[in-house]
Amino acid sequence: MPVTVNLPSILARLAGGQRALAASGRTLGELVADLATRYPELGPRLRDDAGQPYRFVTFYLNDRDARFVGGFAATVVDGDEVTVVPAIAGG
Repeated sequence: MPVTVNLPSILARLAGGQRALAASGRTLGELVADLATRYPELGPRLRDDAGQPYRFVTFYLNDRDARFVGGFAATVVDGDEVTVVPAIAGG
């Protein structure tokens, strides 16, 4: 069973309208790289040109903020669930 990556509606439109994607990799960063390869329009919304996460996009690994469990270096295993939450700004 691969890792499931859950996207909000605003990002799902960049992945063919899919809100839940299967991804593979040993780390969160590898998962994001996998998605960026398969969905080129989605990649720039998840990470910068150096492949690092944006400050305004939060990744949750099994309901834990990934920044506190290793960030993009966090280990993932089959069956894990990642949720992507972009910051919302306005005023």
